[in-house]
Amino acid sequence: MHESELLTATFAETIALHERVKNGETGAVLAAAATISSSIHAGGKLLIFGNGGSASDAQHVAAELVGRFERERNGIAAVALTADAGVLTSIGNDYGFERVFARQIEALGRPGDVAFGISTSGGSTNVVAALQAAGARGLTTVALTGRDGGVMAHVAAIHINVPSASTARVQEVHRTLLHVICDLVERSFVA
Repeated sequence: MHESELLTATFAETIALHERVKNGETGAVLAAAATISSSIHAGGKLLIFGNGGSASDAQHVAAELVGRFERERNGIAAVALTADAGVLTSIGNDYGFERVFARQIEALGRPGDVAFGISTSGGSTNVVAALQAAGARGLTTVALTGRDGGVMAHVAAIHINVPSASTARVQEVHRTLLHVICDLVERSFVA
């Protein structure tokens, strides 16, 4: 494939997937934003996590909410469980990598908080374990997935799915959906 054809094909694929998600069921996206807003207004917080590119997305969301997305307002309580190398490596060493997020949920999560797991496959063992730990502790759970949603589709109270097998295309749509959620949450804090 010629370079210009690759560029055109990539844009066509991501636009088509964005359209598919836009024209699909969007209630889970709105429910996730409303749940996060309600939790924070009630004194709760968002705990968000994922692996690899999804870890970066988690950190991006926390930064947008603690700092600001597009409007001036008070900071919003959001913590990316992917950001502390000391915590991640000590838990990974002592308990195993599959517990790196669950252990943090146990330490930081309180009933009324929101645990938000991101995985393009929907099957990341450590994300699933954290969502299960969160549910058991009384946190509301949100899963943002790709493919068919995997195990995460069945363990989260709110499931947002981007139905594609391409990790890159899923990540592109995830970023758009996360920005929509940030925008909706932020608007709930601005008069």
